[in-house]
Amino acid sequence: MRTPVLLLLTATLALSACQSRWNPANWWDTDGSAAAEYVNPLIPEKTEEGRSFFTTQEEQEYRGLPIDKVTSVEVHRVTEGRLIMAVGVSSVHGTSDVRLILPETGALDGGVLTLELLGRPPFEPVVGGSEQSREVTTAVVLTDQQMSGVRTIRVKALTNSIDRRAR
Repeated sequence: MRTPVLLLLTATLALSACQSRWNPANWWDTDGSAAAEYVNPLIPEKTEEGRSFFTTQEEQEYRGLPIDKVTSVEVHRVTEGRLIMAVGVSSVHGTSDVRLILPETGALDGGVLTLELLGRPPFEPVVGGSEQSREVTTAVVLTDQQMSGVRTIRVKALTNSIDRRAR
């Protein structure tokens, strides 16, 4: 007698953890209200306008400052076009949101595409330390349409620039 009761209790306990019709807690739920009330806590709630709570009203303008120097640039062919990866050394520790930006005017001049290496310094910058500890890396993918007519890619920093052939 103990074995069937123990087996029944074990099966009930195991089935109560699943969200299927075999769950004994779902046997008497006829209107399906339990499934409608489930909210995933990892998905942010939407506001009345239909946008996420965490998004801003308008896209803010990026206000990065030039990185001190660029140390290496690599160009790789990818399905979308070209992946341009740049490594630079910032003048302060904690530089974040590093980007390769196409300037609005004069980006393509005689087959040379110029990208600027920019980053946001911290509110309280810490100067000094080794170059390795201040190193920042970023990448951007440019489509084949953006790369039409480009023979050379130049990444420009505050004190130097590096040119690479656009394969």
